[in-house]
Amino acid sequence: MKRIAILTLALAGCATYQPIVDTKGVDMNQYNADLRECQAYAEQVSPGNHAVAGAVGGAVLGAVIGALIGGRQGANYGAGVYGVTGAAAGGAEGAQAQRGIILRCMTGRGYRALY
Repeated sequence: MKRIAILTLALAGCATYQPIVDTKGVDMNQYNADLRECQAYAEQVSPGNHAVAGAVGGAVLGAVIGALIGGRQGANYGAGVYGVTGAAAGGAEGAQAQRGIILRCMTGRGYRALY
């Protein structure tokens, strides 16, 4: 669980993603204001919550698979491995969702996103 807490903290700042946009003819003050608003929308998605859900789901699945293969010891090992893997995958999914929200928000406001 300590690893999950560290991963959750590492993913907490993912809503700071800043897309690369074509700034030719762009009012940078307005761009910065729009970016902050889009980042605020993205913060409604929590990579930490996705990481916890992935960890729980992974641990359950890992325990079942491990138990089938190696009994109690296999269940413990499987829960640990799949739990950490599920946390990483869930956290990455949440961070990707935040990036997508920011990107769609900025393109919706008329910016030409390059990346």
